[in-house]
Amino acid sequence: MQCIPLGQSGLSIPPIVFGGNVFGWTLDKAQSFRMLDQLYEAGLRSIDTADVYSSWVDGNQGGESETIIGEWLHARPGYRDNIVLMTKVGADLGNDHGGLSEQWVSQALEDSLKRLQTDYIDLYQSHWPDEHTPHEETLGTYQRLLDAGKIRAIGASNYNLSQMEQAASAAKNHGLTAYQSLQPEFNLYDREGFAKPLQQWVQAHSVGVIPYFSLASGFLSGKYRNRADLEGQPRANRVEKYANEKGFKLIGQLIHMAQDYQAEPAEVALAWLIAHPAVTAPIASATKSSHINSLLKAMELTLSDSDWQQLDHMMD
Repeated sequence: MQCIPLGQSGLSIPPIVFGGNVFGWTLDKAQSFRMLDQLYEAGLRSIDTADVYSSWVDGNQGGESETIIGEWLHARPGYRDNIVLMTKVGADLGNDHGGLSEQWVSQALEDSLKRLQTDYIDLYQSHWPDEHTPHEETLGTYQRLLDAGKIRAIGASNYNLSQMEQAASAAKNHGLTAYQSLQPEFNLYDREGFAKPLQQWVQAHSVGVIPYFSLASGFLSGKYRNRADLEGQPRANRVEKYANEKGFKLIGQLIHMAQDYQAEPAEVALAWLIAHPAVTAPIASATKSSHINSLLKAMELTLSDSDWQQLDHMMD
């Protein structure tokens, strides 16, 4: 399986990163272990999670995903060195736990290491911008952790162009390591979070890009072909914003192309992202074995230049 360099960090990741937000939420511990085993055997060994996953579930407080991954790693000696493990810090966990201050980042990393049962994080990411903490404070904390070997690379999530520029300037002015990756919301439908000026900037600065919501919360799977398909679905509220003329036109085109490639609409949507010149590797999740097979097919699918361009211009 081809691996892709992540910016200037020296890390290499497969063409798809697995989204670990399903662990401790959609999948319980036993189901998560089976999914992780299947991912490992399939060669999908790059996992993205966060300290806040999955606090939105009743009874959870955050850290559930990291805990399950850590328990799985503990039960699988020798696996850790073969996995690129990504997690994030900065989301609001309540009780003044959140943000990107030196104090909280230092504590949050130790908490994540403990839950993940590992000595290091491959990619540690600022989950959300923190307007109350100077970039140099956060980056200085990361530098100390990099020097200590507790993290191998740093990234930002949900940062806009101005914030990336400010962080890069702070890193340069203070002799610190700059963000080596960006995790924006980006898919065939959602383009605003990774607009062209930001795309051009990350390419010019060799910043890796790992988009989340690659399938628009499942809308791009082709499951929802009209508004009637949303009725009675447990996650209909998550895709409601896509259920419009543009969204269904895009779905129709994906279905048409999928037939030509003997693939599924989701595989075509992911193949478009994988081939995007500014994208390093998209994040995608799975809850069934068949979903993993679909991820593998997406990595092998090569769209023609004309088909890629047609999809690229559909939301113009």
